[in-house]
Amino acid sequence: MEPSVTLPSEDPSSLWSIHRGRSPLIGTAIHDGHLVWPHLKARMALDEDGRLREEDPFTAQFIADMSNRIVVHRSRFELDLNRATDGAIYLHPDQSWGLKVWHDQPDPQDIAALMRQHASYYATLRHILADIEAEHGRFVLLDMHSYNHRRAGATAPPSPQDDAPDINIGTFSMDRDRWAHVLDPFIDCLRQHRVGGHPIDVRENVAFAGKGEQTRFVHSQFPQTGCAIAVEFKKIFMDEWTGTPDTAAIAELRAAIASALPVLEAALDARA
Repeated sequence: MEPSVTLPSEDPSSLWSIHRGRSPLIGTAIHDGHLVWPHLKARMALDEDGRLREEDPFTAQFIADMSNRIVVHRSRFELDLNRATDGAIYLHPDQSWGLKVWHDQPDPQDIAALMRQHASYYATLRHILADIEAEHGRFVLLDMHSYNHRRAGATAPPSPQDDAPDINIGTFSMDRDRWAHVLDPFIDCLRQHRVGGHPIDVRENVAFAGKGEQTRFVHSQFPQTGCAIAVEFKKIFMDEWTGTPDTAAIAELRAAIASALPVLEAALDARA
């Protein structure tokens, strides 16, 4: 089954795209991608729409105004870069929200190739972050994701707002005291914006706590100089069942992030 929304055409062998600028800020969209190697796609039980529903399409647009950015083009159902290696391939339904991903699981050679892909991404990320650290002394990484809030069905009521903020900020692996001077102004800035005429509800560690591998990696590898913020957008910017984007909402959320970039840079400069 083809996805209900037309996704951007890409080289089917693309892994990720990197844009490098001169800024202490970097954005990543590591679940934005939808590509799967054809021989692995033939083994999958999960169809295109099922994959798209749990991916994070359009999150690359939220970092489009950042001069340093990484966008991953592969589907998380091929390899989830936000998980450690022992869980990065969803071999069992309990790793993938109860979804059966494979009718014929990848063979050992394919798994080894995907693990090399995982290692390559984190080696690349470490190199880029070390370069930014050398130039600026410290840095902020915005780790962009999205989440579903209509899991009961397309016409069923959404998740209660109390449990599902419009933007969830995850800080589980962060030294919160060390980075409060960066994080708090960032959250305050986002709260000053509106989407669809309503103030953006931004809260910390409500729907998610930011326990992903990428933020953990940053805080482990750069404990004194790297602040990684997991930013989870509720899918108020798209129809999570059809994949159709709300272009106005995407533009408003992108503008909110863009407005926060000078705030983050000023916070870093204040403690330089």
